[in-house]
Amino acid sequence: MTESERPTRRRSRSRRRRRARLRRALLGALVVGSLLLATGGWIGFRGWQARAHLLNAAGLARELSAQVVGGDTDRALRTLDALQEQSGAARAATGDPSWRLARRTPVAGDDLDAVRRIAIAIDELAREAFPTLLRTDLTRLVPTGGRLDLARLTAVSTELTGVNESVQRTRRDLGAVPTDRLVSQVRQALTDLRDEIDRLASLTTAADQGARLLPPLLGANGPRRYLLVSQNLAELRATGGMFGAYAMIEAENGAVKMGKQGSSASLGRFTPALKVPAETRAIWTDLPGIYPADVNLSPHFPTAATLYREMFRRSTGTTVDGVLAVDPVVLSYLLKATGPVLVPGGVPLASEKVVQTLLNDSYQRLNVRQQDEFFAASAASVFDAFFKKNVNPRVLLSAFDRAITERRILFWSARPEEQRTFGASRMAGTLPEQDTVPTVGVFLNDGSGAKLGYYLRPTANLTVGECRPDGRRELRLRVALRSTAPKSGLSESVLGLGLAGDPYTARTLVSIFSPAGGAVLEARLDGAETALGSGTERRRQVATASVDVGPGAERVLEVSVLTAKTGVGQAELWLTPTASPWTTQVHSAPSCDQ
Repeated sequence: MTESERPTRRRSRSRRRRRARLRRALLGALVVGSLLLATGGWIGFRGWQARAHLLNAAGLARELSAQVVGGDTDRALRTLDALQEQSGAARAATGDPSWRLARRTPVAGDDLDAVRRIAIAIDELAREAFPTLLRTDLTRLVPTGGRLDLARLTAVSTELTGVNESVQRTRRDLGAVPTDRLVSQVRQALTDLRDEIDRLASLTTAADQGARLLPPLLGANGPRRYLLVSQNLAELRATGGMFGAYAMIEAENGAVKMGKQGSSASLGRFTPALKVPAETRAIWTDLPGIYPADVNLSPHFPTAATLYREMFRRSTGTTVDGVLAVDPVVLSYLLKATGPVLVPGGVPLASEKVVQTLLNDSYQRLNVRQQDEFFAASAASVFDAFFKKNVNPRVLLSAFDRAITERRILFWSARPEEQRTFGASRMAGTLPEQDTVPTVGVFLNDGSGAKLGYYLRPTANLTVGECRPDGRRELRLRVALRSTAPKSGLSESVLGLGLAGDPYTARTLVSIFSPAGGAVLEARLDGAETALGSGTERRRQVATASVDVGPGAERVLEVSVLTAKTGVGQAELWLTPTASPWTTQVHSAPSCDQ
């Protein structure tokens, strides 16, 4: 080989090596690409399977819920079998090695991970919580013959605690799933499931707490006495309505009876005023410590219950173990379980009409003395029916769940160890000093000295705004109050003191509570700047506007509110329960770190 041929041979070998490497690279790419396509197709196929199974499971879960509430145990057991089959298949479809590998990919990994967790959540509920709920004899949670069997209730308590722990664990697991980078369909599915589990968790928590707390509360360890107070939603207060009629509830060894009854007005006026927490006093002066009707100007129920208990003790010499507050809307829910109740005198109380009967019709046709007698007789009749009629326990639990969710049943125990058990639950009515999600309070107090609250139709819309450089977020709140009151024809009992000037105009003190650690920035009433009273309660800034609403009119209050430092894009509303439900909407936003 000549010298001139050697470079040519070297270049040829080099080209062959490069072509070989290129062929190997192309072959490798072809193999990898084929594997990726196969895996992607397999993931797509498994995803299609999982979607079908999850859709079936969701439908079956809704059917099961309706059957459990309706007491149709036989059908519920068959539905549970089908649900477990579908939820198990969904879990299997999202649990193979290829799915686990795909969950680590940067594009679709978050969505696949979320779908997997949804499948696990539904399957665990189907195998752990629902079977125990179906096995549990819920009749142990309701009284028969005027008595609650405390031994049977204690026996079911362990099962209910296990169910609640399972539901709460599932709730926590789903709550930890980030939603920022999810596609809209998966995000919506996750949000819907969280909402369903929140409702289920509320029910299981109430049942668990009830099974554990009812024995001591109902006198398992000695007699107890409580004040049952009715919140009159026609004359609004922050927790619902003015404390009107009261009744003594006496309990011993599970047997419950109603004792002394009366009206808050009979307790009198207290001078000097009872001691009121400094923050509450700074906003409402001494009023909560002077008048029983004003103890709940603040939304913090333990304050109201403590003051009312002390007023009752000073007026009657009787010390009670706690205070239970309800309103006529609660009675409408309970009457769905008991059926209509006849009040002495021939007046029927039915679920569909009881709110109108108690909050409007009675004031139109009865004088003050007759009103008190009628309210006392109504409470006694519903109480008697509740404890002595054969009541469907599932319907009853559903009624209690709805009432507690809407903050219409509030309870405070004078025994600190029992009160701590309720914690920050809705039933405790405690205004928390910390927020998990920024919460804005909208609380209403009547300023008319009248009973026009029955005619108010409230609306609240809350929108989460932009993230600020200091880590806070601005929230925009819109509250509308519309009055359906007529322009004439109402009785003096309804019109009351007429402090708004025109007796048919409802004056309402609207208190906006910022999220914990936040602030109220500004407010506009019907587009114009409006003066605000200000204060602070339990780490929340409070701003109060006086809003007069004439018959057939609507007023709109717009408020800018600031959160504490937060990255979340969600927010919640806490509202005064009213005779007509609020119309609400919360518009969330992406988290600040998205």
